[in-house]
Amino acid sequence: MRSSGRNSGRGNHRGAGNGRDDKQKRAGRPRPEERRYQTGTSGGPGGQGGQDGRGSGRGAAARGGAKGGPKQSQTRDGRTAPARSREYETRAEERNRERYAGKKQVQLPKTFPGAEQEGERLQKVLARAGFGSRRACEELIEDARVEVNGSIVLEQGLRVDPATDEIKVDGLTVATQSYQFFSLNKPAGVVSTMEDPDGRQCLGDYVTNRETRLFHVGRLDTETEGVILLTNHGELAHRLTHPRYGVKKTYLAHIVGPIPRDLGKRLKDGIQLEDGYARADHFRVVEQTGKNYLVEVTLHEGRKHIVRRMLAEAGFPVDKLVRVAFGPITLGDQKSGWLRRLSNTEVGMLMNEVDL
Repeated sequence: MRSSGRNSGRGNHRGAGNGRDDKQKRAGRPRPEERRYQTGTSGGPGGQGGQDGRGSGRGAAARGGAKGGPKQSQTRDGRTAPARSREYETRAEERNRERYAGKKQVQLPKTFPGAEQEGERLQKVLARAGFGSRRACEELIEDARVEVNGSIVLEQGLRVDPATDEIKVDGLTVATQSYQFFSLNKPAGVVSTMEDPDGRQCLGDYVTNRETRLFHVGRLDTETEGVILLTNHGELAHRLTHPRYGVKKTYLAHIVGPIPRDLGKRLKDGIQLEDGYARADHFRVVEQTGKNYLVEVTLHEGRKHIVRRMLAEAGFPVDKLVRVAFGPITLGDQKSGWLRRLSNTEVGMLMNEVDL
């Protein structure tokens, strides 16, 4: 009777019969104390072996039995490789360290891509100086128009130091540093200073938007118009105004005549002023309208009011004076009050004028 009741309980609807047996049926796995972990064989009690004899349950996942045991690796064809103990892996790692510990590290040459190299590539320096794109600068090098420290460059990729190397293009020195060079057509009434404590209009009013501090090269009288140079290159500014280099300045002066034919000769021979003789390098009459004359005077001296004083001493006071050239930099059609950046060629000519 007892066995028949147990058998009848198995056939009842879900929920009938012994509660403990029903829970085990729903769980579908043996009790904890009956579990066995697979080790790659067809399995023992509680295990389910696969077709190839390996367990697919929890024992297969552990690949070796209990937690903490050596894990097994699987080969490409699906077979399980023998497990390696932790001691074996440790000894193998120590052997590898001893094997490579005494090897010297390879020192890469400076030409290796990414290695730090001294200087900058020449075409990059030229491009930054304003000679066009890097490709255009490479063409300058290919055409043998670039020289470094007196030698013409015949190969690409040459590295230079912009601070110490002398670089020239077509024989003219290149300003490789962060220098700026401007020409201003100074209007009449503007003071030749960068700042004026009395609040008068000055040169600094034309360069207020510049990040770099600029200073003027020489001076012009307040009422004199024309070319005045602005730069942050101290050595160039110093040489351009030094009497040793004799940089010529050209002026157009409006005077009232008639003037004698020997006026030019007198100016070239020298006019006695209160601070010594002053001599003109060149003189010519540009235009004449009745008694009004427009004359051109070129000289390399830079004394105060020198052109006005020379002509006044000769008997011809100046009504209007314009400086139309400072060395190789000419006024051209630049309008009054306009500021323009000098070209690389102009900068090179200025430096060549003073042996830079």
